[in-house]
Amino acid sequence: MRKGDADDPLLKQVLPTAEEHKASNEFTGDPLAETDPNHGFIKAPSLLQKYRGRVLLITTPGCAINCRYCFRREFPYTQHRPKAHQEALATVAADPSIEEVILSGGDPLLFNDRQLSRLLNDIESIPHIQRIRIHSRIPIVLPERITRGLMEALERCRCQLVLVAHTNHPQELNDATARSLACLKHCHITLLNQSVLLRSVNEDATTLAELSKKLFAQGVLPYYLHLTDYVAGTEHFFIDDDEARKIYAQLQQLLPGYLLPKLVREQPGQASKTLMY
Repeated sequence: MRKGDADDPLLKQVLPTAEEHKASNEFTGDPLAETDPNHGFIKAPSLLQKYRGRVLLITTPGCAINCRYCFRREFPYTQHRPKAHQEALATVAADPSIEEVILSGGDPLLFNDRQLSRLLNDIESIPHIQRIRIHSRIPIVLPERITRGLMEALERCRCQLVLVAHTNHPQELNDATARSLACLKHCHITLLNQSVLLRSVNEDATTLAELSKKLFAQGVLPYYLHLTDYVAGTEHFFIDDDEARKIYAQLQQLLPGYLLPKLVREQPGQASKTLMY
C-alpha cells in the first residue's frame, strides 16, 4: 500500500467504509446459497459440494486479511470447525465419483505445517482422490508463510497439487511474492490465479493486462476473472455484466490468449461457473 494514499487500490480492498452499511434487497448475506438447504450444497460439517467430481473443504475461518468484498462474510464458520474434518473426509471416501478436494476457508495456509501436513495425509489416503487444490491469499499478502517446513509438507503429497492464488492488482506483486511463488513452484505445484473485478480497484483493461503479465512473470497463469457476487455490504465494488463485458473485450485486445483469464460469474445451482463473454 502507498502510505498516505486514501485511493490506494490495495487499501480499498481491506479498509471498512460507511458504504458497507448501504442496504439493498438484491445484495444478501449468502448470495451463492451455500447454506441454503434447498440447494443441499453442505454434505457434512465443513464440506460443500457444488460441482460434480469435486468438493470444497472449509479448513479454517481465519484469513491473513479480511477482504471487504468476500462472499463468505456471513458464513457460519462456528458450525464448520476443523474438528469436523474427519466426518467430512469419511463422506468423501464413501463417494468414488469425487476426484478433487479443494481446500478453502478462510485460508488453509493459516494452518501450521503440522496441521496442514496431517490434513493432506488424510486426504491423499483416500484412493480415488487425484488432485488437491488450495485456494489461498497467503503467498501474496503474507509471503513469509511459505517456509521450508511448508514446502516439505507439500512435496510429500501423492496427489497432484494446484494452488490458486488470489491477486487483484499488479501492485500486490513484488520481490517477496516472486520468492514465495518460486518456492511453491519448486514443489511441482501448478500455480493459477483468480481475480475479482472491483469498482475503484481494477476496473480498467490496462491494469488487468499488467496484472496478467506480472503474474506470468512470477510463474502464475491467470485463471478466472470473477464478477462480484451480490454480497450484502459490497455494492460499492459492484460492476454490472454489460460494463464487465466491455472491459473484457478491451482486455482481449491487449493480451495473448494464454494470459487471458476467463470472465465468469458463479450462479447457485449451475453445473459450473458461467462464462460471461
